[in-house]
Amino acid sequence: MRQIVYNSVKCLECNKVIVSRYRHDYVICGCPNSAMVDGGNDYERYGAMDMDKIKLNYIYADDDFEIVRQHAARGSRGKDGKQPLTWVPLREMSDDYLQAVLEYGGADWHLDIIRKEIKYREDDKRSDGAVVDKDL
Repeated sequence: MRQIVYNSVKCLECNKVIVSRYRHDYVICGCPNSAMVDGGNDYERYGAMDMDKIKLNYIYADDDFEIVRQHAARGSRGKDGKQPLTWVPLREMSDDYLQAVLEYGGADWHLDIIRKEIKYREDDKRSDGAVVDKDL
């Protein structure tokens, strides 16, 4: 079974993209089509009043890493743990943040993609001595 790193649905009636970030994170778009997504990184569950008016968007750990690093994210409440929850994509995490995640721990699949991001950055630095921003 493939590991989900991003679980989302786009409602084609209201054009809202809804994302389920964790198990039992049931999210709806709120328009009359009532598009929904659930399951976070654990399972795929979706629905709508009119299923022809939704577009599924799942990103898996074994997809192209350029895509994975844009969508795989970690929830954070800041260094002091008192900030509002935000979701930070891998590509936006600082090197120190990535290292802190490794030290803190987590699911094996998530730590594997953190290590892959670190290696990705190291490889970019070695390519010609400068950091390469592949998103430009």
